[in-house]
Amino acid sequence: MSTPTQTSGIATGKQQPQTTIEPAGGPFIRHSQPGRRQQYDVTGVQFGGTVTQPLVSVPGYVRGYRYTITASGGSGTSVAGKADAPFNCVSLVTVKDAFGNPLIVGPGYEMLYLLPKYSGQFGIGPMRDITSFQSYSAIAAATGNFQFSTYLPLEFVKAYGVISGANASLLPTITLNMAASGTVYSTVPTTLPTLEARCDADFYWLPEGVSVEPPGLGTTCQWVYQQANPTIAPSSTTTVQLPRLGGYLSEIILILRDSTGARVDAWPSQFRLLVDGVPLIDSSLNEVYDDMQNTYENTTRPTGVVAFSRKTSLNQQNQGLFDTGETFLSTNPGTLIEIQGAPWGTGGTGPYTLSCLVGQVVPSGTLIQGLPEL
Repeated sequence: MSTPTQTSGIATGKQQPQTTIEPAGGPFIRHSQPGRRQQYDVTGVQFGGTVTQPLVSVPGYVRGYRYTITASGGSGTSVAGKADAPFNCVSLVTVKDAFGNPLIVGPGYEMLYLLPKYSGQFGIGPMRDITSFQSYSAIAAATGNFQFSTYLPLEFVKAYGVISGANASLLPTITLNMAASGTVYSTVPTTLPTLEARCDADFYWLPEGVSVEPPGLGTTCQWVYQQANPTIAPSSTTTVQLPRLGGYLSEIILILRDSTGARVDAWPSQFRLLVDGVPLIDSSLNEVYDDMQNTYENTTRPTGVVAFSRKTSLNQQNQGLFDTGETFLSTNPGTLIEIQGAPWGTGGTGPYTLSCLVGQVVPSGTLIQGLPEL
């Protein structure tokens, strides 16, 4: 066997000057970089209490807030959590900008679990689901203790949707209303755990020496949680109207619950989503489920939840479920969005209530096109 000879690389010739030179300036993300700063770590919070800790300033523009909720110090025997636990340990999440405009408002399960999972603003692939994180601990049967990390997103396209965080006298606010223990546990611990809430801010640093701001500063993606009407009887042929929203919609997340508040898969076998009478989706329920798995990259679908997306990730650009050639579904306050079932399914205790969690982009001026994810 012959021994292979070793060769050396060949140096290239002297590089020639460019005929054109890139002008000074450029996009915001060229002059900034991501950072993270702790906001607070509050311990000893009781079930039924409230976390209203003020946020602290960051030297730039906030992309979103990371939260870790920990329950510790509990004890008991055969402790069990309810279906939405542990995320329903927060009964209401309220995020407002510095001027009091609501950005994220809704129950804990929807905002702390479904929002990062289906918003396209956090995680890639299976890691959209926060129960996949190594930091996640489900409710322990011997203690009732648990832990989960989650994300409240603001940025919906690269550097687009961020809010200012550098002015210490004019900052966003976040309120967490904690639920009663009976809401979280079906079998309550003998000794209730106490809760800890840690908050960090993800942000872009202020560019140094360059006067440039994020694109469309003042544009926000606001998350609205509302109930649709009317209620739905099992096996009925019912058309349900979503609230009149308006604006540019990025996601529609539907949650179906029975009269006891439990999530149920009583969806119609033929699923129709209509916009002003036009069936934007008219397909079998199995196809909707398959499309969800493809769009959200193999994450497990929770019982009673169906999600429709125009974009799937801040980093990946698979086609969304109701893609019509533009990034968002453009609506106005008169636009009628309906879910039609002929008939709806069965299960649980009727009547059913359909709620919607909707991502609504409110632009400052004209909606910017041509950004990396637009």
